[in-house]
Amino acid sequence: MHDVQSIVRIRSGNQMVAEGALRAGCKFFAGYPITPASGIYKTMIDTLPGKGGVALSAPDEISALAYCVGASLRGQKAMTATSGPGWALMTETVQYALMTETPVVIATVQRLGPSTGGATQNAQGDVLFVENCTSGGYTIPVFTPSNPIECYELTHIAFTWSELLRTPVVVMLDKEVGMTSEDVNYMDIHDLTTLSRQRTSMSGNGMDKNIDTYYFENPEDVPSFVPVGGEIKSTVTGSAHNKAGRLQKNSPETLEVLYHLQKKIDANANQMELVKRDIEEGARTLIVSYGITARTAREAVRRLRKNGEKVSWLNVLSLFPVPENKLRNSLHGIERIVIPEENFGGQYRSVIENVFDDQDVVGVNKIGSMITPDEIIAKVV
Repeated sequence: MHDVQSIVRIRSGNQMVAEGALRAGCKFFAGYPITPASGIYKTMIDTLPGKGGVALSAPDEISALAYCVGASLRGQKAMTATSGPGWALMTETVQYALMTETPVVIATVQRLGPSTGGATQNAQGDVLFVENCTSGGYTIPVFTPSNPIECYELTHIAFTWSELLRTPVVVMLDKEVGMTSEDVNYMDIHDLTTLSRQRTSMSGNGMDKNIDTYYFENPEDVPSFVPVGGEIKSTVTGSAHNKAGRLQKNSPETLEVLYHLQKKIDANANQMELVKRDIEEGARTLIVSYGITARTAREAVRRLRKNGEKVSWLNVLSLFPVPENKLRNSLHGIERIVIPEENFGGQYRSVIENVFDDQDVVGVNKIGSMITPDEIIAKVV
């Protein structure tokens, strides 16, 4: 538990993302102010230098993430924050971080799109945009909080997985979660373990094992990190490469490296599954939600139960990799699944509906205003 001056403080989700990053050991932040993520930017700019880190105001989002990747390649835990328009500019560097196996955390706070859209209007329209930004369809871990404490905890967890798997990881909020301020009891925050990437080191007998920049024995293994500019030569490239980092197009070893980028995620997918469940015995309806809509769904469940309806609720905290086991384990006796999302067509519903068996899957979708409990209830009764 981190040191606090008081037990209860008023905090926004954005502020708690920043505090979670600091608790995880973030030492470098670069960002460009963009609504509704500017609260993360401001908190890191104000706070990180006083804790021995570096916080930079970048000229644009492209530079912001590039700075973070550079700092991470030197061995620092790094984070940036943005929203949909900024994410659009960052996607090339996201792919570079994925290809070079560079740990970096990106907090993106959704707003109404497309393009510059509505900067102060809530939306949940970036789910597929964030997850499907890579050529090749590689899985980017995405965690999505629904309240300030989850913002803190999931940011900390994002750093852990980014470091352990040497991959970019996204913490995806929406405007209402990020900018809403509320009472936060710090005693409710779980005591989280801070973990860091495994590093290749020099020993008294010389260099530690194989020193290829991307050396691994099994496809699911994660290479030990070799910092750029250190005692051991590190060859880093965003182009297709072998385990030594040398450019090759389609040699067997290069293809093995490309498969490995996905295999290391798949091998840890079960451990990354995070959901909160409120299962009622005898319920035939399950409401599946995430982000701010999870709070609306919880209120809908409360009202339904007050009126004698049996209904279960599942709040997804790890959107990707899809928590298939946790979803399937919540389906006993379920005949209907209701998935509310503030977007067209049900973006996450389109991803997870093939996880379900014979259940009737329905969506509650709208843009321009928040989904209400009554709109969810109407799909249940």
